[in-house]
Amino acid sequence: MRVLIFGATGMVGQSALRECLLDPEVELVLTVGRTATGQQNPKLREIVHTDLLHYDDIEPQLSGFDACFFCLGVSSNGMAEAKYTSLTYDITVAAARTLARITPAMTFIYVSGAGTDSSEKGRLMWARVKGRTENALLRLPFRAAYMFRPAGILAAHGERSKTPAYQIAYDLARPLLRMLRPVFPDYLLTTEQIGLAMLQAAKHGAPKRILESSDIRKLADART
Repeated sequence: MRVLIFGATGMVGQSALRECLLDPEVELVLTVGRTATGQQNPKLREIVHTDLLHYDDIEPQLSGFDACFFCLGVSSNGMAEAKYTSLTYDITVAAARTLARITPAMTFIYVSGAGTDSSEKGRLMWARVKGRTENALLRLPFRAAYMFRPAGILAAHGERSKTPAYQIAYDLARPLLRMLRPVFPDYLLTTEQIGLAMLQAAKHGAPKRILESSDIRKLADART
């Protein structure tokens, strides 16, 4: 199995990369992002690509993959809708359209978020944009496409957010979140669970195209 990962330096992307490198069925992992992961592994190849809206110059290197885990994402805090749309919808759909054209037989998994608005008409700006992004991805001619909507996320193996404010908030809340996780197992997922669920969906499919936290947990349980 050959896996392509966008956003492998983010919190969820780090875990997706970790689980792929540990999985004996994954023979090759290619990461694409503005910065390298800094990791070394015989199965790992990396492309540092600064223009995430255009892929003509690296297109040949993106073909022939069985799955894509798209983990790129930014916070909408303090951001105008046009800017957030550019960094969320435009970047995601640009990559997905390229992949759907050159490797339509792949499975595409997009990490969205709990509360995403599929109607694209709700009050929350970020939820509308995420919903628009999901809808666009689900219309593309991939073999399969799954939208992952985790709620709370706990780092299982030292993964860190690239957003400083998020990481500070997470560091402060981590003791409480760990106490709450046994009480709310469907809403507080570990990064490992999300990575395992991605691999399960890529290999064996999933029961629905939009997966909420409880669905992701069940997929992870099936994988383990």
